[in-house]
Order: sequence, then structure tokens, then C-alpha cells
Amino acid sequence: MELVGFDFYSMLDEKSKTYLHQVLKPIEAPKGSILFFQGDICEDILLLSHGELRLFIQGDEADILTLYHLNSGEQCIVNTSSAISSSPAIATAETMSDIKGWLLPTKSVKTLMRDNDLYQDFIFSLFTIQLSSLAEIIEDIKFVRLEDRLIKWFKKQEEKKLKITHEGLALELGSSRVVISRILKLLEQQNKISLHRGYIKINIM
Repeated sequence: MELVGFDFYSMLDEKSKTYLHQVLKPIEAPKGSILFFQGDICEDILLLSHGELRLFIQGDEADILTLYHLNSGEQCIVNTSSAISSSPAIATAETMSDIKGWLLPTKSVKTLMRDNDLYQDFIFSLFTIQLSSLAEIIEDIKFVRLEDRLIKWFKKQEEKKLKITHEGLALELGSSRVVISRILKLLEQQNKISLHRGYIKINIM
């Protein structure tokens, strides 16, 4: 199993690693699948080995806002929080590509937490990360102009040539395609980006 890339794996002793391998269940899903919906109570924790997920929340007026993307070698914070606390998931998880990974039953997570203090500390640290990330998103929405949020989002991207649509950016930032298109034109006039058919080139660092 390709678990070495997960941060927590090195914290486990051999007994815990053996137990982990016994209880993990493989999962595969094609692009465009919903793994769980906002409001669901998750029964397993996802360990993503290949692919990408998008976690998003949907408001009462059907507005959608992306919380974060999950990539290979990462563990879903929303999923983990829901599973351990038996509470509704605060977001929906959608596959952005074909994915592979493993599902770790909640009961097994609690067993590992009980038997390994380092693993327990790792799980609790995920909750801290979640609260910090959510606080940053809320602060951005309330106090930061959409233009500045878009620039901030561009600067976080590793690739400077992004294959993303105006509608895709609107979903990321919780806005409308019309508003995003208008801001993109403005940023292009300022030479901060270049708009092309099928992709956006980022000129800012």
C-alpha cells in the first residue's frame, strides 16, 4: 500500500501499521462523483492516494463556495471531523479527476487514536487546521474585495498557465460568472493576467 506519503504513517508503530493495513478498504471513483454531501454524517475517513477532490459549501440561495482542494497524499479535514464527531459534514466532496484511495472506518480511527498518542495529536491538529482555514475564508468574504481575493487565489497557484473557465473561478470564489468575467477583463487591462481560449496566464507573482 502506498501509505508512506501520508504524514501520519511514520507516527505509527509496526503493530498499528499492521492493524491499519487490515482495516483499510480500497476506493475508486470517476471524475464528477460526489463522495458525500453537505449534511451527511461520514462513516469512514478518506485517504486520497491519487487524484483531486473539491470541497464546497452551498448556501440557502444555491450560492456555492469552494473551501479547499484535496490532493494525493492528503486526508480530508471535513470528512475526518464529521466521522469522528458523528456530526453533519459542513461541505460536499466532488472528484475533480478519477481518484483512488482508501477508506478508514471511524471505529478503527478511534482505536488508533487510543493506542498511539502521536496519531491522536495528528488528528487533533487537523481540526486546528480546519478552524484556521475557515476563519481565513470567512474573513476574506466579509472584508476583502473580490478583485483582491481573485489575485490572492492566483498567487497561490503553482502553475502560471491555468486551464479553468470563468464559471470555474466563480465556483472557487463564491461569485457569479458575469462578475468574475468583468474582474478578469480588468486584471488583463492591468497586465496582471492574460486571457486565452481555454486557459488563463498569470503574470503576477
